[in-house]
Amino acid sequence: MGQEGRLGKCLGRERSMNQRLLSVLAFAFVVSAGASLLLYRLLSSHVSSQAPPAASKLIVASRVLEPGTLVRDGDLRLGDRTGPAPEGALLKREEIVGRGVISTIFADEPFIASRLAPKGGGAGLAALIPNGMRAVAVRVNEIVGVAGFVVPGMRVDVLVSGNPPGNTTSGSVTKTLLQAVQVLSAGQNFQRDTEGKPVSVQVVNLLVTPEQAEMLSLASSQTTIQLVLRNPLDMQIANTPGTAVAQLFRSDMAFPKDSKPGQPIMARPTPRPVHQVPLPAPRPQVVEVIMGTKRVETQFAPAVEVQP
Repeated sequence: MGQEGRLGKCLGRERSMNQRLLSVLAFAFVVSAGASLLLYRLLSSHVSSQAPPAASKLIVASRVLEPGTLVRDGDLRLGDRTGPAPEGALLKREEIVGRGVISTIFADEPFIASRLAPKGGGAGLAALIPNGMRAVAVRVNEIVGVAGFVVPGMRVDVLVSGNPPGNTTSGSVTKTLLQAVQVLSAGQNFQRDTEGKPVSVQVVNLLVTPEQAEMLSLASSQTTIQLVLRNPLDMQIANTPGTAVAQLFRSDMAFPKDSKPGQPIMARPTPRPVHQVPLPAPRPQVVEVIMGTKRVETQFAPAVEVQP
C-alpha cells in the first residue's frame, strides 16, 4: 500500500500541474484575443477615417481653349472630381459661357475666374489686355522686328533714334525709350509660340501703360524705332545714357588689343595729357681768333643732330 500511495500522490501532483498549465494557457489566450480585438477596432477606425471622399460633379473644359477664345456652351461638360472644388472655380454655366479666355485652359480642367475675361469683355486681343494697360501697334520690318523673332509672349526694349531739339554738335542720338515691354501680338497672331519660330509680320502690338503709349506714339512719328529682343526672364532695367554719332568716332572707343571674341568691348579711359617742360635754347658756339694785336670772335649756330 505504501507504493500505491506514493504513486497516487505523484499522479495527483501531475494533474494539478496540468490544470495550472491549462489555466495559464487559457488566460494567455483570453488576453491575446482581447488585444487582437482592440487592435482590430483601432485599425478599422483609422481606415474608415482615411477613406477617399465621395466624387462630385464639376464643370470642366471639353477641349483645349487658347487665349482669346470665346467660351461657348459646347466647350463645357460635366466631369467627376474627388474632393472639394478648387478655389475660384465657376460652378454655373451662365458664369462661364460668353467670356473670353486670357490663359490657356486644358481639357478636363475646371474653369477658374482669374483665367477668364470679365463678363462682357469679349474675346480676341482685347480680352488679353489687363485693366489699366494699353496695346500699341508698332510698324516693323525684317530689321525692326528682329528678323521675325518678335513673337507673342516675348519681351523687347524699344530704342529710338533721331536728332534732339537744339542739338547741333553731336548729330543723331539713339536712346533706350522703354524696357522689358511684353509683345502682345505679332500680326493677327496673339497666341504664345512655345517653339519661338520666326514670324514675318508688318505690325506688332506692345503691352504698355497709358503714359508709355503716348511716348511710343510720338516716337513712331518723330523718330526711328528699333526693337531689341531680350530674355523674357530678364526684368532688370539698365540705366543707359544713350549714344550720339560723335561718340562713335571717339578714339577711346577703339577695340582693345587684348579683347577676345564674344567678350563685351569696354571703352578705354581717356588718357590725361602730359605737360612737357620746354628745354632751354642751345647757346651759339663762339670761336676767338687772335691775329697779332687783333682779336676777332666769330659765332656759329649749334650743330643739329641728324637721326639715322
